Amino acid sequence: MVKDFDGATRYLTLTSLDEALKIFQGQFSCIPGIIKIPVQNSSGRITAEAVLSPLSIPAAHLSAMDGIAVNSAETAGATDQNPLTLANFKRVNTGNVIPDGFDAVIMIEDVMEQNGSYQIFAAAHSWQHIRPVGEDIAETEMVIPSLTRIRPVDIGAMISYGVPEVPVLDLKIALIPTGSEIIPVGTKPLPGQVIESNMYMASAMLSEAGVSVTHYPIIPDDLDKIRDVVKKAAETHDVVIISAGSSKGTKDFTAQVIEELGSVIIHGIAIKPAKPVILGKINCRPVIGMPGYPIACHTILREIVVPLLSWYGFTIPEPQSIPVQLASALHSSIGTDEFVLTTVGKIHDDWIASPLSRGSGVQMSMVRANAYLKIPSAQEGLEAGEKTTAYLTVSPSVAEQVVMITGSHDPVIDHLANLIRPSGIQIASLHVGSMGGLLTLKRGYCHLAPMHMLAEDGQYNIPYLQKYFPGEELVLICVAERVQGMVSRDSLDFDALTTHRFINRQRGSGTRMLLDHLLKQKGIVSGQIDGYDREATTHLGVCLAVKSGDADLGMAVYSAAHSFSLSFIPVGVERYELVTTRKLYESDSRIRAIADLIQTPEFKRVLTELGGYEIEKTGVIRRCG
Repeated sequence: MVKDFDGATRYLTLTSLDEALKIFQGQFSCIPGIIKIPVQNSSGRITAEAVLSPLSIPAAHLSAMDGIAVNSAETAGATDQNPLTLANFKRVNTGNVIPDGFDAVIMIEDVMEQNGSYQIFAAAHSWQHIRPVGEDIAETEMVIPSLTRIRPVDIGAMISYGVPEVPVLDLKIALIPTGSEIIPVGTKPLPGQVIESNMYMASAMLSEAGVSVTHYPIIPDDLDKIRDVVKKAAETHDVVIISAGSSKGTKDFTAQVIEELGSVIIHGIAIKPAKPVILGKINCRPVIGMPGYPIACHTILREIVVPLLSWYGFTIPEPQSIPVQLASALHSSIGTDEFVLTTVGKIHDDWIASPLSRGSGVQMSMVRANAYLKIPSAQEGLEAGEKTTAYLTVSPSVAEQVVMITGSHDPVIDHLANLIRPSGIQIASLHVGSMGGLLTLKRGYCHLAPMHMLAEDGQYNIPYLQKYFPGEELVLICVAERVQGMVSRDSLDFDALTTHRFINRQRGSGTRMLLDHLLKQKGIVSGQIDGYDREATTHLGVCLAVKSGDADLGMAVYSAAHSFSLSFIPVGVERYELVTTRKLYESDSRIRAIADLIQTPEFKRVLTELGGYEIEKTGVIRRCG
């Protein structure tokens, strides 16, 4: 360790993930507790022992049919030509106990009643239509083995078989959130404050795994208070997980507390995100210190906590791996295993993976992701188009319903995704600008590309498509003609570009193209604009920067400005279309379903309510090529 100028220590060496898990596991016996709980409360828990039936079901020989119970020996010789009238029989219904002296049942449909007697036309064999004692399960027979996750069907069976309680593995885990900037759920954060969410995410995952969780209140950055809570938690729990304070800042006390109460086994693992994770031991119990960033927390739960649970017998299904092709390049550092959240979807017969933002604080990446990738420590990264392996966090059938929409951003795409969801289709949108979407579609890495690219001749989209897709047939679905304008807090118009702070859209976006077109018309050069090179990737990002005072004005669609209650002065109307190839349009029913939805009155009503959209051409399909 070394000390920085601010007195904080920094680690210089990192342990590989595989080695860290091996070292950590070797420190503990990993023997869980065992408790008995009522069967009806056991869903999702892990059996500690084999569950044996105390009863035989059925407990007596039962009739499997409505009919008559008979002695099979007395039915010998009965045929269609030589029917036999029985004197010794007993009328029974399905589920009735078979009376003593009888060993078969003849269905009521196969007999003829005459004056209180029954005539039969075929001999019965022994045990015909009888459910014998223990046919379902015999006394002492195993219902479910040990180390089995209890399902609803298991609960129903155990109750039917007279099992009142079931022994299950018991692992008590303490979750301790720390940090003076962390505030409770339900509290509105001030700048610099963060609502405590990591431990709720951890609690949900652990509870689903069948673990007993204690979620402690937030502890501020106070060494003594953190030490007291961790000490008590380690005395009453099997595992302690501490959120935040694992880095080496001046107020990061987790490592110091673990060292004072026990020992730090490993501080710093060669994984990204979550490099500062701490693995320690207090009272011979595992203690894990996690960074406070949500994606780092998520990575530790998946890559460290899940293996730890398996050491105690808590099995969690392995994620299904699929071969994927990368839609964009991923750069990584040698010596570190990097985990990248991604959206995967199937285009024709190939799985495509679009990596999401890798910032540790970008929590929406976890929400949008349906898979993750691993870049091994020996690789510097992965190239666009390269084949690799993705690990699904949803079922394959769910992932196969993803339609990847990559290109220009508009808030209405979220509304489109919401409206199409009841049909089972899931839209995954990635905002890379109109040109980025066009190139993604050309490479075959998305289903639909939203764009609004203004050409020199005043046409939208088709001139660019003809240039980049020569000879290929394309389908353009008009979402709407939308109004673009200047957004501000003070009713600033286009002329204010040269006198106020501006925030631009990213290079290649349709909005940036429209801006440059208007600047050329007015004879304004980009160097005259303060903030021309400052970029936001969405209309909402522009409006947020203006709303927060980071910029005085920007260019966005009306619906975005309206959602932030900003002033909006129109500068032009543009055609916003979803583009796909003819081959995809004709072969993929999901794309046609989206096109059909855009044509509905319901979708047009959404556009009208949002405002700033002209719907005369909404749903119109154009073709080019």
